[in-house]
Amino acid sequence: MASVNQRIVRLRLAVFALALLIAIPAAAESRNLAPDFTSLPKGANLVIMPPDVELFSISGGGIPEPRADWTDAANGYIHGALGEKTIELGLNARELSEKDADDLAEINTLHAAVARSIALHHIQGGNLALPTKDHKLDWSLGDAVQPLRERSGADYALFTWIRDSYASSERKVAMFALALLGVGVPGGVQVGYASLVDLHTGRVLWFNRLLRGTGDLREAEPAVETVKVLLAQFPESK
Repeated sequence: MASVNQRIVRLRLAVFALALLIAIPAAAESRNLAPDFTSLPKGANLVIMPPDVELFSISGGGIPEPRADWTDAANGYIHGALGEKTIELGLNARELSEKDADDLAEINTLHAAVARSIALHHIQGGNLALPTKDHKLDWSLGDAVQPLRERSGADYALFTWIRDSYASSERKVAMFALALLGVGVPGGVQVGYASLVDLHTGRVLWFNRLLRGTGDLREAEPAVETVKVLLAQFPESK
């Protein structure tokens, strides 16, 4: 029969294990949030930036070739899916007019550069992590977002950037032939970034990366699934 001391030790180990189970998901979630940010204020105004989307066909030699027809279709599907998702999240969201979107296109370009930096140095991290960031989501678009706040009247902005590629028929033949020789070559890949930005400060409050070899933005239903994955764990409005 276990002694009192043994039972105390076992109890402490059980409590410690439970604490680890609770702490692991919390740490994973905090990685996507800026320090001291947990949720959007109730009724906050959010502007949905035009999605930055481009689709490619991978040639037999592995060269990505832009497909304007696929991109046009994907833009429509992603645009609609973003609107539906923000309604589902209960956000007070609005969109830019076509003219404002054209005038402020450089802000989308800036976001793409900042998002790539976050994905590389924060999400991927490891040897690429920046010591000055202390493993925290500490990035900003700076004063460049002020024109967006003035034009939209919003407090926050949702940015999305997605690139998707698909193996052409020639690429699939090459993949099959090389597989017979024991050589694996990649087909297409889906990469996406989503950021919630405070338009008063330019600070990135929430960020998520999507990186996988599945998904298809050329059709409506899978495009909606991509948006759901990309906006998983989006901050609640409280």
